Amino acid sequence: MREFKITSTCEPEFQAQVQDKIDNLTKPKGALGRLESLAAQICMIQHTLSPELKNPYNILFAADHGVLAQGVSVSPKEVTWQQSYHFLEGGAGISFLCRQHGFRLMVVDAGIDHDMDYSSGIINMKVRKGTRDFSIEAAMTQQELELAIERGAQCVDMAQKDGCNVISFGEMGCGNTSASSIWMSLLAGIPLDKCIGAGAGLDKGGVSHKYEVLKHSIEIFPGTHTTLEIMARYGGYEMVMAVGAMLRAAELRMVILVDGFIMSACMLAASKLCPEVLDYAVFGHQGDESGHKLLLESMNAKPLLHLDLRLGEGSGAVCAYPIVQSAVNMINEMDSFRKASVTKYF
Repeated sequence: MREFKITSTCEPEFQAQVQDKIDNLTKPKGALGRLESLAAQICMIQHTLSPELKNPYNILFAADHGVLAQGVSVSPKEVTWQQSYHFLEGGAGISFLCRQHGFRLMVVDAGIDHDMDYSSGIINMKVRKGTRDFSIEAAMTQQELELAIERGAQCVDMAQKDGCNVISFGEMGCGNTSASSIWMSLLAGIPLDKCIGAGAGLDKGGVSHKYEVLKHSIEIFPGTHTTLEIMARYGGYEMVMAVGAMLRAAELRMVILVDGFIMSACMLAASKLCPEVLDYAVFGHQGDESGHKLLLESMNAKPLLHLDLRLGEGSGAVCAYPIVQSAVNMINEMDSFRKASVTKYF
């Protein structure tokens, strides 16, 4: 499998320089709160005292899940391919958010169970027409997992060649909250019942059925397993592709904006493979999906927003982008006490 060489951003001497610049801006020390820590993180990622955000991309990976056959979602499978076209037609939630905040939207077929028309602008990275039903067998083979990781990395390379240095990821795939719940439970050691929510709108009975299906799926694959084995057994192609994309983005020292429950589960998996990836992660929001708070806490993540979102698609990450811009503008545009001839009053 492809190896990613991700450099930790922990450089104490440079970090002291960054903090000194922030502390000497014309404000009380710490007065701009999260903007200050966020600016410091971006400076460390880019290794500069004057960071820039260039040509942001939201890469949206779409694929179908075999476990949908077990009734774990209210959404029918055809929604995946229908919405994939809709994203690029401009009328979806992520579409208006990308327009509003200046993001390029890349829609990627990671494994949609449909014959897609790629002249629409959708990028063809299809591994297979949907995963297998993980309540019966492994969702994907090791070879398919490796291919998905590689193709996710290739998508990031495409964005980076277009001048992008800040990137978010989204997903479309009916049933992917089920896969994410199992990843969360097994990789973070959180009881399964704390990881499961309503997804696209299950009622109480539907959530209970979903739990039983996922519990059974774990029971038929007993023992201790590696992160890659868990990813292959239960993941979706869009999720594994996102993991590869996150690892490649960190390798390229890009700022990674992390979206909701599913993308947080992908970042969890990425961090189990390469812990340094978390240095590059800015968590956009805490979503309304049950378990997301616990998932974020497992990574010591502090989300920027809490708007009760549960759309996915990258929506929460893109919504949070203006805060990231404010942090960068703060460190680049505020004067120091010396430059402004203002007495340092603390």
